[in-house]
Amino acid sequence: MHLIEQVTEGNEMAFERFFKTYFKSLYAYAFTMLHDEIMSEEIVQQVFYKIWEKKEQFSVHTSVKAFLYKAVYNECMNYIKHQKHKADHQNHVVYINPNSVSDENATMRVELSELETQLQKALSELPEQCRTIFYMSRFDELKYREIASQMGLSIKTVEAQMSKALKVLRKKLVDFLPLLLWLLLK
Repeated sequence: MHLIEQVTEGNEMAFERFFKTYFKSLYAYAFTMLHDEIMSEEIVQQVFYKIWEKKEQFSVHTSVKAFLYKAVYNECMNYIKHQKHKADHQNHVVYINPNSVSDENATMRVELSELETQLQKALSELPEQCRTIFYMSRFDELKYREIASQMGLSIKTVEAQMSKALKVLRKKLVDFLPLLLWLLLK
């Protein structure tokens, strides 16, 4: 019986051999993209964790090695995009730094800070795929077709996920609507 078949049947020893067979080369590959030992290790472990979690559905139509390298590549790219979003958001926060607002607008500073907190909370509560699609659309300014292509989804799925994200954010941020309108019209 092949190693992959044993893994799909839940054989832990086979999974351990599978992991040990590919870990070092996948780690080295991740490290060439991330230049971060800890994150490279975490990403490779995440790939194997996902495989184990979905072992019953795990099937490879190409070579196992090609599949694993592609999975690590995708995880690394998602991590890099997330880091970019984080940096963009931090730059945006610096841009609207409450300290740059004059003292007479102390109330505005508090409201901006609360808005930022609530926005981060609302975004963190979105399902991962929904949040990723929202970030790609709103922060990377990608078109739905580009997002669908990059994530291997249909355009309809991307549209549905964006609709869901916007609906949730509208509900969660309804108290901040006047402030948001003020910021947009300023």
